[in-house]
Amino acid sequence: MRKTILGGIGLKKIWKGYLNTSLILKITIALALGVAVGFIFGEQASVLTPLGDLLMNLLNFLILPLILFTLIVGVNQTKLNSLGRMGGKVFLYYAATSAVAIMVGLTVASLFSPGTGMTLDTSETFEAPENPGVVSVLLSIVPSNIVTAFSEFNLLGIIFTAIIFGIAISYLRSKEETHEIGEQVYGVANGLNEATLFIVKGVLQYVPIGVFAIVANTVGTQGSGILLELWNVVMVLYVGIAVQLVLYTLVLILFKINPAVFFKQARTPMLTAFVTQSSSGTLPVTLNAAKNLGLSKSLYGFSLPLGATINMDGAAIRIAVSAVFAANVVGQPLSFSEMLMVVLVGTLASIGTAGVPGAGIVMIATVFAQLGLPMEAVALLAAIDILVGMGATMLNVTGDLVGSNVINKTEEKNKAA
Repeated sequence: MRKTILGGIGLKKIWKGYLNTSLILKITIALALGVAVGFIFGEQASVLTPLGDLLMNLLNFLILPLILFTLIVGVNQTKLNSLGRMGGKVFLYYAATSAVAIMVGLTVASLFSPGTGMTLDTSETFEAPENPGVVSVLLSIVPSNIVTAFSEFNLLGIIFTAIIFGIAISYLRSKEETHEIGEQVYGVANGLNEATLFIVKGVLQYVPIGVFAIVANTVGTQGSGILLELWNVVMVLYVGIAVQLVLYTLVLILFKINPAVFFKQARTPMLTAFVTQSSSGTLPVTLNAAKNLGLSKSLYGFSLPLGATINMDGAAIRIAVSAVFAANVVGQPLSFSEMLMVVLVGTLASIGTAGVPGAGIVMIATVFAQLGLPMEAVALLAAIDILVGMGATMLNVTGDLVGSNVINKTEEKNKAA
């Protein structure tokens, strides 16, 4: 009996220690263990496949609520009547830079072609989906039936629904006669958003286990070549991030903003975002940097919190590189029209990426589901999530600050005029 009690206490300590260990360390250990097990046991490591499949199911499970509630809450970050001219500029900037980031990612990935010659070990056959065309994709943004949009997982329709309802809720909150009911509805949406993020945190605790199983199975069946291809994906993504940073610098120069002064203040939130992998968690540091840069508080007070929710240039580059990688793996390189679809779908999907560690994996899975790309590739990309997540989050925060600086500069010109 005593041994049983002591054993129970020991298991509790191990479990508590696991929960308290950083996600970075857990995934790193899982990756190393997966490689070791794969090399030692070879194809016998396939017995771990169900653990990897469970991770895929959990990721798919989170996609819909994460997009829906994150967008509704994001739209309501500021009062509707406060958006005005600055709000329009902020939304335009965020949408434009996300689209540019995806095009940068597609261009860089097309040059280096990560995943070419690699194969996925799966019992399921993959058939390239028919290209519905850009017009059909645009029309699918507005669903004819909300229930059908959700049941058929029409990603564009779901995003459209979330934005429209978010605006409607914000309008209700802004009117005296409907303020109370608007606040009630927003409270429900915000509560469901927090509940979703809580579930995300729980799923992230399982990610290392799923990563271990997936890497072990993949290395066991394919050998070390897979690791080289995944490392190529990391390198391609960081090349894309570097190109995007150069574009940010050019934008600052174009608007006559001293890049040296900007990066002197921006380096702290950039480093914080790189380490924490959380745009939302870095927000206090980002707001302080905006204050030190002398930006208008009425601007950065809503542009930065909103940016932490919907402006995900780093996630956009990840989506683009991941899409090219998955398409090359199945031997179906993206056509020009499919790349246009990636730009459209990826731009909208990146808006729904929550500023918390690990959510980028969910968004990649979302885009793959929409484009018909193999979900098994998401599992492989999850193994390097920590490596690409740091750089992507850093780029997200940098883009928020660049946008706030540029818009602040244009507002100064308007006041001077």
